[in-house]
This record gives sequence, structure tokens and C-alpha cells, in this order.
Amino acid sequence: MKKSIKLFCLLVALLCFTGYSSANQKDYRYVTVPNDPMNARIYTLDNGLKVYMTVFKETPRIQTFIAVRVGGKNDPAETTGLAHYFEHLMFKGTEKFGTQNYAAEKPLLDAIEQQFEVYRKTKDEAQRKAIYHTIDSLSYEASKYAIPNEYDKLMAAIGANGTNAYTGFDMTVYTEDIPSNQIENWAKIQADRFENNVIRGFHTELETVYEEKNMSLTRDPRKVYEAVLASLFPHHPYGTQTVLGTQEDLKNPSITNIKNYKKTWYVPNNIAICLSGDFDPDKMIVTIDKYFGHMKPNMNLPKLNLAKEEALTAPVVKEILGPDAENITLAWRFPGAASKEYETLQIVSQILYNDKAGLIDLNINQQQKALSAYCYPLDMADYSVLLMQGRPKQGQTLDEVKGLLLEEIKKLRAGDFDEKMLEANINNFKLGLMQQLEKNESRAQMFVNSFINGSNWADEVTALERMSKLTKSEIVAFANKYLNENNCAVIYKKRGQDPNEKKMSKPAITPIVMNRDAVSPFLKEIQESKVEPMSPVFLNFTTDLKQLKAKTGIPVLYKQNTSNDLFQLLYLFDMGNNNDKALGIAFQYMSYLGTPDMTAEQIKSEFYRLACTFRVMPGNERTYVVLSGLNENLPEAMALFEKLMANAQVNKDTYKNLSADIIKARKDAKLNQAQNFNRLVNYGIWGAKSPATNLLSEAELLAMDPQELINRIHQQNSYEHRILYYGPSGEKELLATINKLHNTPRKLTKIVPNDQFKMELTNQTKVFIAPYEAKQIYMSQISNRGEKFDPSMEPVLNLYNEYFGGGMNSIVFQEMRESRGLAYSANARIIQPSYLKYPYMFRTQIATQNDKMIDAIKVFNDIINEMPESEAAFKLAKDGLIARLRTERIIKDEVLWSFIAAQDLGMKEDSRIKLYNDVQTMTLKDIVNFQNKWIKNRTYTYCILGDEKELDLEKLKEVGPIIRLTPEDIFGY
Repeated sequence: MKKSIKLFCLLVALLCFTGYSSANQKDYRYVTVPNDPMNARIYTLDNGLKVYMTVFKETPRIQTFIAVRVGGKNDPAETTGLAHYFEHLMFKGTEKFGTQNYAAEKPLLDAIEQQFEVYRKTKDEAQRKAIYHTIDSLSYEASKYAIPNEYDKLMAAIGANGTNAYTGFDMTVYTEDIPSNQIENWAKIQADRFENNVIRGFHTELETVYEEKNMSLTRDPRKVYEAVLASLFPHHPYGTQTVLGTQEDLKNPSITNIKNYKKTWYVPNNIAICLSGDFDPDKMIVTIDKYFGHMKPNMNLPKLNLAKEEALTAPVVKEILGPDAENITLAWRFPGAASKEYETLQIVSQILYNDKAGLIDLNINQQQKALSAYCYPLDMADYSVLLMQGRPKQGQTLDEVKGLLLEEIKKLRAGDFDEKMLEANINNFKLGLMQQLEKNESRAQMFVNSFINGSNWADEVTALERMSKLTKSEIVAFANKYLNENNCAVIYKKRGQDPNEKKMSKPAITPIVMNRDAVSPFLKEIQESKVEPMSPVFLNFTTDLKQLKAKTGIPVLYKQNTSNDLFQLLYLFDMGNNNDKALGIAFQYMSYLGTPDMTAEQIKSEFYRLACTFRVMPGNERTYVVLSGLNENLPEAMALFEKLMANAQVNKDTYKNLSADIIKARKDAKLNQAQNFNRLVNYGIWGAKSPATNLLSEAELLAMDPQELINRIHQQNSYEHRILYYGPSGEKELLATINKLHNTPRKLTKIVPNDQFKMELTNQTKVFIAPYEAKQIYMSQISNRGEKFDPSMEPVLNLYNEYFGGGMNSIVFQEMRESRGLAYSANARIIQPSYLKYPYMFRTQIATQNDKMIDAIKVFNDIINEMPESEAAFKLAKDGLIARLRTERIIKDEVLWSFIAAQDLGMKEDSRIKLYNDVQTMTLKDIVNFQNKWIKNRTYTYCILGDEKELDLEKLKEVGPIIRLTPEDIFGY
């Protein structure tokens, strides 16, 4: 480091250092914190822009977050949802990109803005319809000048991943993962975007946002969350409005309000750029200052002068209705995330629930007193929340579950918990921090949280130290101050029709002009810019991992962790629920069992003390026995889980409870929209007999002798398997540990392959409809022609997916969302098989308003069979894929899994080698030829989950014969 670090006396109490970067004759002052594991630098430019940096050179990429300290709580009361809606509009371009001729486009955009102001103030429906028709006509004319998704094209051109954004009550955050040789271009694009945003494509994007709102209306957890906040914050925007806004406000937006909002809040002294990755901080700050430094601050940033919430003196009780199974939620209010109280709250939460040895874990879940129960802290800038939730067993009331949760709160207040839990909590927090420090995304996210919540970075760095000094008496005093039965929210989630849902009809939207081949001079400049070239690095399966042998010839795949003390040890069995449908039940049962010398509760507590996790996960094809945590405790943890697998003891009462809970959980699953859709798609792929329906029947569950399950647990290690290890132990040390502790017979039992399930060929058009009452349908088209894996086709297949359905710049996204506003999300792609025995499959998926279903089907089929051809879009897809391949690095335990995946497909080298080499010479003609041979004129099985009463069945019959399925058909019980 060529900078001198000076300790300012004024900051000694804050444990902060101030340093200087000298570049181009300008000194850039930054702050660091001693003993910071991220070695963060925090700069503040002259205009108030904050820049947080941490260097992490594992891959030649950089995670970038641009965080704006404004969110749903800042929405005007008359236009709720504005912050979130503007987040969407930040992807529409500027005066330089997203347009072919801004001077000609601007008068039309101004006219649209004026019409929306009239529209939102008009109550007469006939007049509103006429005004909307004018808006639609103006929007169509404006679209002739626009270049939709050019921001996403810019990101594709520089090889960015993860283009996205999110909005909360306190923040709006924009995220990109960029190659480290594209810093200049990234900064140039982002600065223009944040300074000169132009609102275009407004009415189709509005439909997209409304589809997102529609999705939320059938998501009961979100409704419960909103009810919790409304109960705890009756005078704060956290509780008086929602991030997505009301249906009424979303249908009556104001572009004028949005522009004023942007002008007020999107200013440098309210923004932080948060970075983690491979870069030179001295050069980075110069680049950021070059592009962002001239932006004007708002020295009169509004402050929300909100009345302080009064203490609750009686429970606030609400009832929420929706389609999902019943549950109950309790919640308490605390000071904000930057407070010392929130640090204590994190410890309190872990004492109550940590998924292993908390009070709720041991006294409710382990004792099978409820179907499930948990709690967690919810951090926000102004306040935080402790949220507890429980699901009832069959025949159990919500009030009975509530009583169980409150009983654990009483134990906490009475100090009825093991003091050793405090040290175990800190060890597990340290483990979690190590895991966070391994990824650029989580490192940069820590900066975002600190900026948004208004915390001092020095306090973030030293938080664990303070938390480790908390005593049991301080925890108990805290619990007695904040947690009692009279100062909480109580939310009863019951089944029923939500009276707040409103049915909205689709508007008449003329599809906007896509101008796919149009390229702005700005995009062309970025494409032609010269950057330092990067060479790809692919895996060499001979040198990038070691293949060892343990006792009895067990293969061991070994990759050393040279970064920290984290490890993962995994036994991989090529057998799963397809081989034995009771296997999953057996290992579910095991989690409730003890050994002759230890109870189940003691085992869970010991794993938590060791900061290690043990789980067994039988899938359809494979069973994964996983141990992970701190490597210093590997031998103890391994001995413990080997003892459990070899000596688990039968408990008939536990099994009786478990079987009843499984039956109840199955009933609950039938009430959930996502689970219904997943099962419907499985039915479309496999037919009535599938891995998803390969379950023990209720009669089989109840008749099962639990000793048979115990036998399965005891015998698991006797089958042939492989061991995967990623951790710091050396080869000899690891093999010695395995040979000493791994309990296996001298000869392992050979696994007999099971191929009883066959994916159905799509020989004729079928339309499956399964019932679910909601404002949206979920739909997937499935086509299986039986083509088996062909390595020679993989490069063009990957490029086709990139061009047609790969992301925001793809044909599917542009046609379904940008042009027509048919969906919040839509995708289509050909799916590679994971095993040689399975075929390729083409699939689409969309969630859309009920009355848009036929439009969605028609557009999907049109673009699938007559794929729009664009040289410009192809070049972006190709260049983006190549750019990402150059900087993508498969590291750590991913190396082992890449090797396994290659073996499953009979491959002996990294498939990206051929992909990278072949794609260099591909043309649009290759994609067109692939589409004509592999995609065009396929036959489909349509899987539609929705409310028949709301669907146009006559039009649907024109698509294909309708076959109605019941929940029993798709779930298999």
C-alpha cells in the first residue's frame, strides 16, 4: 500500500483510521477499522456519495450494489408503491441510451405524463377507458423511437451477471456482478442512469408491477408480514402502507410524482456504492469520482418527522384469510437495526430458535408439540421486530400453538436456559460470518445494510465482540423489558377468501415496437471500447481435485480449502427415494432419535456447541449425508453423527407422532399454490406415476413398523458410496480421520439401479388444468421428444437459450413483459438432462392474470415457432456469453460437484471448454437452424393451475383437449 495511514485522535474512540489515496494529484480520504476481516475502505466524495470497498480476489469479478436510502416508507400517501415502481423504471434508459431519437421521443413522453395526471383524477370509467386508449396510442408512437431493454443490453455487452434490483421500506438497491476489466464502462453506464433517467415504456411496465402485486395476493406469508407491521406500527409507514402499494394506487400512478421523487432522493448524498471483488481501490475511487463526482447533492433532504410509536399495553390481534394452511404469528417491536438493542435481540433470537438447540427447537419441535415452530429477528432502519410463528398439528388450535410459543418466552424471561448456549451462539455467529466472507455478494451486502440502517462500520466490525460479553442476567433483563404477552401482535392466519382482493380486468394494450436491431451510439461506444483482455480458466479434472481412496476402497474426492477453517464432508449414495420410498421417512425419523447414551436433545445441543451441522437428504436419485462446520471440530462431529447412524434407537411414540405430522403436512401442501404448480408440472412431465407421487400411502405410514426405518438408518453406510471433502485438512489427515471414524463393513453392498419412472413423450397436445382459486394462473408448456444428451449440440443449445430465453435481453422477456405487459416473469428454454438416461425437454413458464391466459399462450407459441431474428440481439447474446465465460471461475467445493455432473453425463472434461471454443464462430444462422430443427412445431402438454371460473375455456379448447386433474391426481394422495 503506497498510502500512509494516519490515526486521527478525534476518531480513536470509534476505533477508526483515516487514510488517503493519491491519484491524479487528488487525495481521496477514506476510513478503515482495525481488525476488520474485510479490510474495508469507506470513502465520502465531495458531493456526499459514500463508497464502500473490500478487495476479494478469488475470481476476476466484482459485486456492485448501488444503494439509495429511500424506499416504501418514503412513498407519498396518495401514490403508494412509488419507490418500487420507480425501481422498475430505472431500467428504461436515459437520454443517451434506450432511445434512437430522444428529441423526437420527448414530446410524446411529456404528453403521456400529462394524460396520466388526467387519468388518475378521473372517476368515470368510460372517460378513464378513453383516456387510457389515448395513453396507449401515444405509448405506441413513442415506442417507435425507443430501444427496449437497452440497459440490459449494455450489461450483457460488459458481461454482467445478476442484473436486478430490490426495494424495501428503507432502501432501493441496484445490483450487478461485473467482470473486473469493465469498471470504467460500468461506472459510465451507472452514472448516466442515476443522473439522467428517462421514464419510458410506462404503461406496459405498470402492468408488470401489477402482476407482481397479483402474485403477492396469493402469498399468505406476505399478507401475514404486512399484518404484523400494521399491528406494531400504526403511526409509521412500516405499518400504514406497503412496499408494493395498494391496487387502487397502482392503477392510478403519477409520472409527475415519480419525477419529483427521483429528483429529491436519487442524489449523491443519499447514495452508497458498495463493492467487493478483484480491483485496485486507488484506481476504483478515481473512476467513481470521474463519473459520479460532479452530481449535485440535495442539501435539503427531507426527514420523516414521525411520531414515536407508543408502547403497546394490550395485544394487537388480527385475522388474515387466504388459501394456505393455518398458522399463528406473534411479533414484538424493538429499536432499529443500528441499535445495541438489536445486537442483544440477535442473541435472544438464537436462544429461542437456532434450528438445533434453541428453546423452541428442543421443547416444541423436538418434542413434536406442533407441526413446526420458529422465530427470527427482522431488521429495519427505524425499528426491528422479533417474529415467532407456529403451524398446528392435526386437531390442534392456533391458540394452543400460541400458548406453546409464549411458554418458551416465559422460560427465556425466567432464565430457564443453559448459560452455555451463549458461547455456542457466538461460535455459530462466527461460523456464519466466515461463510458470509466467502462470497462477494454477502460481503457487499454487509455494506448496504450498514449504510441503509445508519450504523457506524466500526460498530459492525466490533459487534460480535460486544455480543460475546452479554451475560445471562443481561439477556433475562432484556427479555423481561421487551417480551411479554401484552405488548405483541398476534396474527391468526386462517383459510378463507380474502375480502381485500379486487378483480382487475386487463387493459387494452397495443404491443409496443421492439426495435430489436436498433443500437444507440452509447451502446455502440461501450461495445467498441477497449478493455484489458481476460483469458478463461477452465477446470482440469486431473489437477484441480484429488481422487483418493479410503478403507474398503471408498473413493474420496478431495479439494483443499486454503482460505479458512470451514469444511464440508459428504457421503454420496447413488440411491434415493426412487429405490426405496421409505428412505426419506427413515431419515426424517432419525432427526427425533437418540442413542443408548444420548438423548436426541443432547445430540442436537452438542452439534450446536461444535458449530457443526449434520443432515441426511434423500433425493429421487441420490442420498446426501452431509456434515459441515468448523474443521477443528470435524473429528468430534463426525464421531457423533456416525454414532447416531449406527446406534439410533427406536421410539414408537415418536414415530406415531411423526406419521400423523406427515399426513397433516401433506394436507397442508395441497393448499399452497407453488406446491400445487410444482406437482402439476411433475404430472405433465412424468404422468400419473412419478418420483413425486412415489410416497408411502397413509395406510402404509400408519402400518409401518418403526424398527424397519431404524434398520434402514443403520444399514445406510453399508451401501457403495463416494466421499466428498472440501476443507483445510491435508490428505493424510483426512484419510486417517475417515478410516478411524467412518463405520462401514469390509465389503459394501452394490446398489441396484432403479429405472421404474419414465418421462412421458409429448406425442399429442394436451391441456391439463388443476384447480386453484387465485387472481393469477401459473402455466408451463412441456415438450419431450425423447432426444438424449448430445455433447456436440451443447454449445449451440446454450447460445440459443441465451438469445431466446436467457434473461431480460432475451426474446421471451421482451415479448411477454416489455412489449405486452403480460407477466412479471416469463421464461422458455431447452433443458439439459442431468443424467444420460433422461431426455432433453423444452419448457416455458409464466404467471399471469387470469384473463391474460389466452394472450400468453398465443404469444408464446408465436415466438417459439416463428422466432424473431435480430443480428443485434444475437451479437449481444453471444458477446455476453463469451464475456462471462472469460471471467467465470469454478472454485472451492463447486469443483467437486462439477466433476460429479460431468461424470453423470459421461464427460471427461469441463464442458465450458467446447462451449467457449465453438461459440466464437457461431452466427445467427446457427441459432435459426437449431430453432428449426429442435424447437419449431413441437407438440406440447400445457399445465395450467388456476380457477376455471375465471378462464376462457372455449378459447382454451382450441389449443387442445382439456383434461381436468384433481389435487389427488397431482399429489398422488
